[in-house]
Amino acid sequence: MNTNKIFISQAVPGMIVAEDVFTKDNHLVISKETKLTDKIITRLEFYSIIEITVYTMSVPSDASEFLVDTTYYEKIKHSESFQRFHLAYKNTVNEFKNTLDQIVTAQKEIDTDQLLADTSRILYQCDSNIEVFNMLHCIRDYDDTTYVHSLNVALICNIIGKWLNFTPEDLEAITLSGLLHDLGKLMIPAKIITKPAKLTDEEFTLIKTHTIRGYNLLKSKRIDNRIKHAALMHHERCDGSGYPYGFYSEQIDPFAKLVAIADVYDAMTCSRVYRGPLCPFDVVSIFESEGYTKYDPKYIITFLEGIVLTYMNNSVRLNNDMVGEIIFINKSALSRPVVKVGDDQFIDLSKEKDLHIVSLV
Repeated sequence: MNTNKIFISQAVPGMIVAEDVFTKDNHLVISKETKLTDKIITRLEFYSIIEITVYTMSVPSDASEFLVDTTYYEKIKHSESFQRFHLAYKNTVNEFKNTLDQIVTAQKEIDTDQLLADTSRILYQCDSNIEVFNMLHCIRDYDDTTYVHSLNVALICNIIGKWLNFTPEDLEAITLSGLLHDLGKLMIPAKIITKPAKLTDEEFTLIKTHTIRGYNLLKSKRIDNRIKHAALMHHERCDGSGYPYGFYSEQIDPFAKLVAIADVYDAMTCSRVYRGPLCPFDVVSIFESEGYTKYDPKYIITFLEGIVLTYMNNSVRLNNDMVGEIIFINKSALSRPVVKVGDDQFIDLSKEKDLHIVSLV
């Protein structure tokens, strides 16, 4: 049976994996012959798996059964606040694209003040953290994925920095780290990054060099060294399973650790060709079950608590179709809060193991 090597972004539920998938440190993520589901694809994103090999004949003709409830986000998309945010975001992406292209092609010096002003213009449109996250989850209709993803990561980094009580100078630096972390991808031919057909092993190896390419481009620039290190190390993991060097926690720049969290969160929550944005509580659950060794505990715990607290008092739908309001966070099980249903029913999801949140309402 013929096989194809594809990007994770091209994966669709129903495809059959043709080879075992391992992390860099030989940890088995999924086995050969596994049928992909949305949760498995999200798990692969979590492990920063770039590509997988699938059987050519396993590509499903219809993925409608995998659609998730997007009512919450559809309401946001039709709001006046989203229209204002979308306009500011669109204008910023266009300016950001031109700026990055000039840095790459013309070796132009980096105007950090302008980059921060552009980012602030977007943040100004939102009154709260939940609004920032909601807006980002709805911004998924662009082709220039590297630029959009980098801007999203910068905005998430900015929020994490605030949760960590960063100084104004550090907050600017972590925001710039998010903006410039994937600069090296722009040095790889676009026809490879966006290639829909099967990629060669050489092409995949080339894509993995984007961290070193980005660092080499930034190392002579007059910017904070932590920004340069974030470009180089944002795919490193605290347990040594990342790339390009397989560094362990003490070897990884703290800002690279933060960008890594924002980078993976944005990749995991984004909408896909077969569904809308993933529920944040699904992502928190994966981080809880598999992330405490890969990410610095003091950063990942702060981030996950921040995400969950962002949705306090929000209405959610459970897998039994009940709708309730989040009223209490379980710190030992952040993805499983207490939900109030109706006037007098309280469901502690940390104790009701058969129940879980499937969508925001």
